[in-house]
Amino acid sequence: MQRIGLISDTHGLLRPEALAALRGCDHLIHAGDIGKPEILTELARLAPLTAVRGNNDTAPWVAELPEQTWLELDGVRIYVLHDLAELTPDGPAGAARVVVSGHSHRPQVVLRDGLLLVNPGSAGPRRFKLPVSVGELWLAAGGVSAHIRPLLLA
Repeated sequence: MQRIGLISDTHGLLRPEALAALRGCDHLIHAGDIGKPEILTELARLAPLTAVRGNNDTAPWVAELPEQTWLELDGVRIYVLHDLAELTPDGPAGAARVVVSGHSHRPQVVLRDGLLLVNPGSAGPRRFKLPVSVGELWLAAGGVSAHIRPLLLA
């Protein structure tokens, strides 16, 4: 069984609570609006990292990051993008089992027509009264489940 850590919308703030929640993951995915390159450096110390840039990631250092990407882990195809609104039914995510996105700061896990849509919410600065959270994918024998982990802030 693999545990995949999901994080998004850090906006330059990598909370110690987020690092603690993601420690021990087999792989990490950052779904954009990173804010600072040091965040990716710190996350990559925990596990292999896949990241995409978000609409607020405009600094020169993010030019090397894709806007959307694919990965396959434990036989599960995962599509990563920042804004779920950019997902089209006939687009490149068509063969995915899981789509990981961010942008809205609203954590959610939704199964739609056999496609698991996961937004880990925002792990960075609190926005409105939305929770601060990360997410997890659990992969085993081609099966997948997802969970949101609200962060208890000190």
